[in-house]
Order: sequence, then C-alpha cells, then structure tokens
Amino acid sequence: MATTKEIKRRRSSIESTRQITRAMKLVATVKLQHTKEKAQSSVPYFECMYNTVTNILTKSKNVNHKYLIPNENGKKALLVFSSSRGLCGGYNANIFKKLFDKNSPYKFTKEDTLIYSAGSKAKDMFKSKGFTIERDYSDDMEEIEYDDAFRISKEMLSDFTAGKINEIYIAYTFFKNTVVHIPRLIKLLPIDLEDIKIQDEETELMNKKANFNLYQSEYSDKENLIMNYEPNDETILDLVVPKYLSAIIYGAQTASIASENGARMTAMDSATNNADELISELSIQYNRARQSAITSEITEIIAGANAV
Repeated sequence: MATTKEIKRRRSSIESTRQITRAMKLVATVKLQHTKEKAQSSVPYFECMYNTVTNILTKSKNVNHKYLIPNENGKKALLVFSSSRGLCGGYNANIFKKLFDKNSPYKFTKEDTLIYSAGSKAKDMFKSKGFTIERDYSDDMEEIEYDDAFRISKEMLSDFTAGKINEIYIAYTFFKNTVVHIPRLIKLLPIDLEDIKIQDEETELMNKKANFNLYQSEYSDKENLIMNYEPNDETILDLVVPKYLSAIIYGAQTASIASENGARMTAMDSATNNADELISELSIQYNRARQSAITSEITEIIAGANAV
C-alpha cells in the first residue's frame, strides 16, 4: 500500500489537473454559445445552396465554361477543417477516419491530392503521411468571418482555372448539437449526377445517425431537364460558382468551430468528472492508510509498554 505522503502528493496533482480541465470546460462552453447559433442557423442555407447549385452544374455539361472543364492533368484539392489545439476528444480522429474510410467512394493518395488545411492538426497529420500542403489556413479558424471563406474560395478557384487542380473536395464536421458531431465529405467541383446520388446517400445516413432532417436533392433523377441561362451561361456561372463555393466553405467553417468547442467541452467535462472520482478514491485510500499508520503506532506503543 502506498504511503500517506505518496497518496497526498498524487491527490494534489490530480486536483491541479481538475482545476485546469474545469477552466477549459468553462472557456469551451462560452465559445460554444457564440458559435453554435451561427452553425445551426446556417444549415438550411448551406444545404439549399449546395443542392441548388450542384443541380445547376449537372445540367450544364454542354456549357464551355472554366469552372466546368477541369484540366485532366490536375490533382484533387482537399480542404480539411480540423482543430489547431488538442484536448477535444475524437473530433480530429473522426474526420481523418472519414477521409481514409475504405468504403468511401472518394479516394485520396499523396500522389494525386493537394491539401488545403484549415487547422494545424490536419496540416501535421497529412504532412506526416507525405501529402503536399498546398495552402494552410489555420490562422483563419480562430474567428468566423465570411471574408476568409471568400478568400479561400477565390484562391481554390484560381488554382482550378489555372489547371493545378481538377477536383475540389471539402471535409468538415457537421454540428447537430453539443454532443453529436458527424464528419462529412463533399465534392464541390465538378459535379455530376453520380456525385449527387452519393451525397443523397450520405445525407440519408446522417439523418439516421443524428435524428435530423437535412435537405435532399429533388433533381437527381431528372437528367433530361434543360438549363436555360439569362443573360448567358458565362455571366451566370461567373457569378454563381464563387458565391456557391464561399457559402459552402463558410458553412463548413461555422459547423467545424462549433463542433470543436462542443467536443472540447464534452471532453473536459468527462476529464473533470474522472478527476473527481479519482480524488474521491484517493481520499478513501489516504484515510485508510492514515488509520493503518495510527493503528500501527498505537500497537507499537502498547507493545513497548508491555515489554517494560
């Protein structure tokens, strides 16, 4: 059995840790209150924008436009939202697991993928696996600003039209509530009917997991619809696609930050509760060890007195 001094030292150490986890939980709770409303309110617009524009793009296959004709020699672009700090449970691990799921219809390798990281954890993880980090937006994850999303979309579209990339994907964590966060992977450009079907299946799965009703495409089976542009296709797509990409990135950013704060609050709450249990157990052990030491001392005194 450990001595009272050892138990007391360990209990003191755990109490210090509990103070830290409790403080981190309070900070995460405050941040969550500021971010979850934005995340939840952006979901209808996010989903409607994605489904509306992707259906426009799928009906524009015969249109000769820079956003619809990718360079065959380009690589895949993967924009990944993660945290820049740890102590947030399985938040980062879940998004990485989603990206490298063997059953996923989308595959990414270091030879054909360029990483656009939004969070240092994603940057470090992909760098360790040998992927090329094309751009890093970790500093933009501290505050939620639409201007940041617009700049990211502008740079990615510039790389797309320059032929550096030929496909654009985004990976983020969908925020349902404080404890339900679901990793999500979406293909943004170019889009075809098969991609819409894949996304509809993903949405249906999310609805079951989160007990939530996300908007699903109503046009995936209407392949023969004709898309008419006014005044012309080039003007409309030049206006719509950048706004579409910016809106999706902004929605993903708000959801990811809210999910990170929710995951950190939950993790720190669990850590604080575990510390409380350990302290309680150590207090019992300390009292037993102290009683044992006192009993031993009394026994020694009595034995000494009898010997005299």
